[in-house]
Amino acid sequence: MSVVVPVHDEAGNIAALVAEIETALGPELDFEMVFVDDGSRDESPGELARARRGHPRLRVLRHRERCGQSAALRTGVAAARGAWIATLDGDGQNDPSDILVLLKVRDESEDPALRMIAGVRRQRRDGLVKRFSSRVANGLRSRVLRDGATDTGCGLKLFQREAFLALPFFDHMHRFLPALVRRAGGVVLEAPVDHRPRRHGASHYGVADRAWAGLVDMLGVAWLQRRAKVPIVERMDE
Repeated sequence: MSVVVPVHDEAGNIAALVAEIETALGPELDFEMVFVDDGSRDESPGELARARRGHPRLRVLRHRERCGQSAALRTGVAAARGAWIATLDGDGQNDPSDILVLLKVRDESEDPALRMIAGVRRQRRDGLVKRFSSRVANGLRSRVLRDGATDTGCGLKLFQREAFLALPFFDHMHRFLPALVRRAGGVVLEAPVDHRPRRHGASHYGVADRAWAGLVDMLGVAWLQRRAKVPIVERMDE
């Protein structure tokens, strides 16, 4: 398994997150960590270099310029060696031990079409405005896309690498992963996970710009859904 973590200007959060992932998964799993620095302008590159020296399971990739979270995620998944990918946000608000929760859901499922387990934050540790805007966005997205997803903003997910790389790529596509996976015929399950306050720094997402981009992208995903044809194949040579 590979744990892919996109980061942008997350100085102060990186070392603790790397250590937490090692502690949470080290005794249980054979895994690697792939951190993708999306053109950070703070001390994140130095922190990643120091963390890499102390953690042989850690691999670090870097974008010369900021390309966005979806691009950083795809860079990490493309470079990953694991057949299954766990993702976390780089701000430390996701608890790495919850990866084990997602793995348990995967292992207990008998559905051969299972492609993703998405985390659902039990109690948001964000400000009131961000929580309210996310609730409105989730409600609108659910009505338009009918994707059955409770919390697409949760960065904690587990999915098949091959299935992810087969999805259409566009900026901000990470917000619509359950809808895109289901469009391709995959099954998506959910699991409750914890959410923690941000330790250092500030959120990189504004409400207004995220709302506008999210609306445009949602309409694009709806367009893709209407044109999706998932064939049911029957053998004729039996």
